[in-house]
Amino acid sequence: LKSLPLYYFTKRHKNKFKYKRSLLLILRTQFANAVTPFATGGQPYQIYYLNKEGIRSSTSTSIVLENFIVYQIALVFLGIVALISNYLFHFFPRNDLLTKLITFGFLINTLVIIISFVVSFGKKINKKLINIAINVLTKLKIVKNKEVKLEKWNESINNFHKSAKVLIGDKKLFISMILINLLALSFLYIIPMFILFAMGNFNVNIFTAIVASSYVMLIGSFVPIPGGTGGLEYSFMKFYGFFVSGGILPAAMLIWRFITYYFGMIIGAIAFNIKGGRK
Repeated sequence: LKSLPLYYFTKRHKNKFKYKRSLLLILRTQFANAVTPFATGGQPYQIYYLNKEGIRSSTSTSIVLENFIVYQIALVFLGIVALISNYLFHFFPRNDLLTKLITFGFLINTLVIIISFVVSFGKKINKKLINIAINVLTKLKIVKNKEVKLEKWNESINNFHKSAKVLIGDKKLFISMILINLLALSFLYIIPMFILFAMGNFNVNIFTAIVASSYVMLIGSFVPIPGGTGGLEYSFMKFYGFFVSGGILPAAMLIWRFITYYFGMIIGAIAFNIKGGRK
């Protein structure tokens, strides 16, 4: 499911782009995200991969950014659903530390969406930032031929924003990709429920699993360690601890962590050794 939005966004610019390429890329992205702080390695690799597929850098950057935006919108939407649901049904007792962490995580993810939209459509802002950066690098004697570099970057920015407008202009595609991401995240969020069912604990249902996992992801998303290590485990123990107790809880957390993090990293490492992309 996660590979579908990237596939459809890319196919608009390269009609011969195959779904298996998108699937391979997403698997590799799993590895790249898993081994970098804040999961920042995935998007640069996606741009590199699409560039190897013959898509120019400005267009591939636009594709990856729009794909990231629809994912973030889905993530924040489920976070909003979780916040409203807990307010109405009181799944979790009030905890000042958890409340602050959830609020901070929600604000950070919302800010990321706003910044992504500004980068996508704020042409003037982007050009000013590029001008400042090139002027500084020129003074440091890192960049030579300032005017040539500026012209090249301005052309890239124009191409980037043109591609972004094309992608966002298809509202039907954009909304459907958000819905696919919502579905993908929902499947990811109910994994703990199946783990607990397998252990004979039936205190968690689909709805409570999605709410609890949304909170877990909101907290874990801003932990500056590869894989959100520490933050995700802590938040899982805290939120699922309201439904499960005893030795089942840490065992479920370890199995969940393996399935959602280490397993993806292993498959991603294997995917890196599968031939894919043009030379």
